[in-house]
Amino acid sequence: MKRHSEIKRRQFLKGSTLAAGAAVASAAATSSFPTPALSQGKMEWRMVTSWPKGLPGVGTGAERLAERIGKLSDGKLTVKVFAAGELVPALECFAAVSNGTAEMGHDASYYHLGKHRSTPFFTSVPFGFTAPEMTAWINYGGGQEVWDELYAQFGIKGFQAGNTGCQALGWYRKEIKSAADYKGLKKRMPGIGGEVLKKLGGVVVNVPGGEIFQSLQSGTVDAAEWIGPYNDLTFGFYQVAKFYYGPGFHEPGSALQLMVNKAKYDALPNDIKEIIKVASQASHDDILAEYNMRNGPALETLTQKHGVNAARPPNDVLIAFGNASGEVMAEERDKADAIGKKIFESYLAARKLLIPQTRFLDQAFLNARALAYKYID
Repeated sequence: MKRHSEIKRRQFLKGSTLAAGAAVASAAATSSFPTPALSQGKMEWRMVTSWPKGLPGVGTGAERLAERIGKLSDGKLTVKVFAAGELVPALECFAAVSNGTAEMGHDASYYHLGKHRSTPFFTSVPFGFTAPEMTAWINYGGGQEVWDELYAQFGIKGFQAGNTGCQALGWYRKEIKSAADYKGLKKRMPGIGGEVLKKLGGVVVNVPGGEIFQSLQSGTVDAAEWIGPYNDLTFGFYQVAKFYYGPGFHEPGSALQLMVNKAKYDALPNDIKEIIKVASQASHDDILAEYNMRNGPALETLTQKHGVNAARPPNDVLIAFGNASGEVMAEERDKADAIGKKIFESYLAARKLLIPQTRFLDQAFLNARALAYKYID
């Protein structure tokens, strides 16, 4: 079974060069791939992604997004998808779209914390929004407006294009019994969540998704988070770590993004612009639905078939992460630039409005559904 799982995992990683440090010069990339064709009013664009080729959910979701744009535009705009490492390294999509190496990119905004400290807001921040809350902020709470203002500085237009829902806290080689167990613990955790981990004495080791298995296996990291049961099962993490914790405080509703080169986007006719917008929203709903449906069976396979210990962290760990998250977010706000402060204000204002109704309705219902009562099988 291990051999079968390893073969399956390798199939998804085959051909994907995911090393974040790999140097792929834009000039070399563009010389290897011809300029997108423009004939008889038809265009072919390139979409780079951070995902291994064929990876269920995020990877195949990006491919479906590209197909949807082609169909809705009746072939006026076709999009060729490149997996991580095929045109640019896994974590270089932002730069590729910004400099025009590719017209589009699909990944998570928090991968680009080095570009601007506020990019994680458009994926997820610690103890932030659930998936429905995130969509509410972007579409009706001013989130898209501040996002546009931030990304315009880099020549990019951003769209929500997927959500993986609440992610897992991750995989651990050893049991976590208290917050003290995080002292000196080496964990793969990107974004602001990594800054929170440091507050508890942890060590952040950021590697692309395709390198997590080897890092856990070799002991380069003691723990790692990726997405959730659906993808974690595919990657075979259960073979090298048996302790699996959730929920992930760092990503309660992780949004994915479609980045479009702004100059290219602005030059499009209005109907194609609208198609990209609508296709991105459809992709958001599509990917979230896939994760919601597939995570449950995958979790059952992990626990029942592979003997994974899936558990909730002790309350003192979650409280420690909550306190540390508050400290990190306060520090981030204090050092934010003008647009960063505007994003903070927008996000926190929406959070104050969203949390009470979520607590009164959604959270209350989930608590009620967990009560002991008779229901049909």
